[in-house]
Amino acid sequence: MVPMGSGTVAVLGNGPVGQTAALLLARWGVRVVVVDGRPGRDRIGSKSICQQRDVLDVWDSVGAGRAIAAEGVTWTTARTFCRDRELFACALPDPGVSAFPPFVNISQSRTEEILDERIAAQPLIDVRWDHEVTGIDQDDAGVTVTCRTGGGPREIRADYAVAATGAHGGVRRMLGVAFDGRSFDDLFLICDIRADLPGWANERRFYFDPSWNPGRQVLIHPCPGRTFRIDWQVPAGYDLAAEEVSGGLDARIRAIVGDRPYEVVWKSVYRFSSRVADRMRVGRVLLAGDCAHVYSPFGARGLNSGVGDAENAAWKLAYALRGEAGPGLLESYHAERHAAALENLEVTSATMDFLVPQDDAARRHRADVLARAATDATARSQVDSGRLAEPFWYVASPLTTPDPERPFAGRPPRGHVPPPGPGVLLPDAPVTARRDHMRALARDGFLALTTEGVTLRDVPVPVLALAEIDRTGGLAKALGARPGEIWLVRPDAYVAAVLYDPADLSAALRRALGEVVTG
Repeated sequence: MVPMGSGTVAVLGNGPVGQTAALLLARWGVRVVVVDGRPGRDRIGSKSICQQRDVLDVWDSVGAGRAIAAEGVTWTTARTFCRDRELFACALPDPGVSAFPPFVNISQSRTEEILDERIAAQPLIDVRWDHEVTGIDQDDAGVTVTCRTGGGPREIRADYAVAATGAHGGVRRMLGVAFDGRSFDDLFLICDIRADLPGWANERRFYFDPSWNPGRQVLIHPCPGRTFRIDWQVPAGYDLAAEEVSGGLDARIRAIVGDRPYEVVWKSVYRFSSRVADRMRVGRVLLAGDCAHVYSPFGARGLNSGVGDAENAAWKLAYALRGEAGPGLLESYHAERHAAALENLEVTSATMDFLVPQDDAARRHRADVLARAATDATARSQVDSGRLAEPFWYVASPLTTPDPERPFAGRPPRGHVPPPGPGVLLPDAPVTARRDHMRALARDGFLALTTEGVTLRDVPVPVLALAEIDRTGGLAKALGARPGEIWLVRPDAYVAAVLYDPADLSAALRRALGEVVTG
C-alpha cells in the first residue's frame, strides 16, 4: 500500500478527470471534496469513448481499470479508406506485456458510473452536487472555494484545488488564465446506433471522401452492446432536425449499415475547438482536462490526456502535503502537462488541417497524398486521420535526469513508442512481487530497479532487483536494461533516471522531487 497522507484537496468538477484525480488523491491518503454545479450525473450519449491502454493502467491503480476494460470493446486495428478503397491498416504496439489491450471503446457515461462506484467505496472522498463554483481565493495556507447551491452560498476550505470543470471558462476567468486557440467552421454529426455489422466490431474505420459523404470524412468506432459511434463531417449550415424530417438522416445511416435494422441511441451536432490554457498551475490551483485544453477528437487525446493530468497532479500534491516536495515539484506540473498539452494541440491541429484544408494549396496536397497512398508507402505515412493517443514523454522535464547513453530522438513514427529511458513511461510486464504487473508496483511510490552487479544499501526508496521480479524476462528485454544500471522510477511509472553509479541516486531522487540539483 502507498503511505497514508494528510491534508485536503478540493476537486472542482465531477467528470472523469475530476473523478480520477479524486480517486488517486484518496489512494495517497488525501481527503478530497469534489464539487460540481450539476444536480447529478449525466447519463446520455457516448461522448469520449476511446480509452487508451496507459489510461486503463491508471484506472487499475484505483480498482476501476479491469472493469472498464472488461465492458469495453477491444480493438487493435485502425483502418483508413479513401472513397471506398482501403489505403492501409495500422496495428497498435504493445511494449512489454501489458495487462490491457491498446484501446477499449466504452461510453463516457458508463466509465463515469464505474468510477462513481469506486468513489462511493472510498471514505476519504466527499462528493457534493449542486455546487457551482463562483469564487476562488488563495492565501499562503490554502484555497477557499465559494459555491452557489440550492441552499445558499457555501465555502469549502482546502490546502489545494484541482480545477477539472470542463471547457467552459468560469474557473479560468476567476484565475486569470488565457485560453487562446481557434474553432473550426465545419460541423460534425455524431450518432450512436445499434445494429449488427459483422466484421466491424474490433476495428476503427476512417473514410476520406466516401461516396456516401462526398467531399468530407466519416469515422466509425465500435462500442459495447452492438452499438457503433459514427462521426460525419457536415457543412457549416447543417440542420439535424430538418434532415430527420426529410428522411435524410435515415439515408445517411443506411449508406453505412445497409438494409438492416438499426436504432439511433443518441445523436448530436458540434463544432471543434483547439485551445490550451497559458498556465496550468495558478498558485495552489492546478488546471486539468478540458479546463486546461480542448482538442479535436481525432486521435482520442482529450479524456486520455486529462487522465494524464490527473495522475501527474495527484502524486505531486500528495508529496507536497506530506512535506516531501521540493520547491519545484508543483511547478513541474505546469512544465510537464503544459508541454503535453502543446504537443497534443500540435498533433490534433495537424490532423484537422489535413481533414479540413484551409486553402487551395492544402487541398491540392491532400488530394495528391490520398491519390498516391494506396500504392506509395511514403504518401501513406502522410495520410493524417488522427495520430492515436499516446503518453507524453517527460524527457525535457526539470524532474528528469538526462542519460547521454539514451538520447531522446524525438516523436517516433505513428504506431511506435520511444525506446525506454529517462522521461519515458515504464514498459509493462508481469512481475513476481506485491503487484502482478510492473506499472502497478511502480505506482506505490518511488522505487529503484537494479540490474546485475548492483547492490544498494541505505537508500531512501525501495529497491527491487530486476532479475528477481521479472517473471518472464519481458521487462528486462523491453527496457533494454544492461548490467550495472539503476533505474529510478517515479510514482506515475515514468523513468526519472538511469544511473551507473549508486552515489548518483540521491541527487536524481532530489531532482525528481523538485529540488534544484547542480552539477
